[in-house]
Amino acid sequence: MTAQTETQGSITAVYQVSGMSCGHCEGSVSGEISGIAGVSSVQAVAATGEVTVVSVVPLDEEAVRAAVDEAGFELVTKA
Repeated sequence: MTAQTETQGSITAVYQVSGMSCGHCEGSVSGEISGIAGVSSVQAVAATGEVTVVSVVPLDEEAVRAAVDEAGFELVTKA
């Protein structure tokens, strides 16, 4: 369900988000997820709906879902 990998000192998880259609959408989602404690980087790609999150600790999926909801989109699943 999740493409999650651990590298020394960081965890990468890929989420599928529906509704993103442009750079502004990518920025909104990235900005909200960046506010979660432990997140070190976020890359959202509207064309694929994928959001790649690098963090120093495993993230609570509900926190990610709430951040995506706050941005006005829907977390479909972890890719």
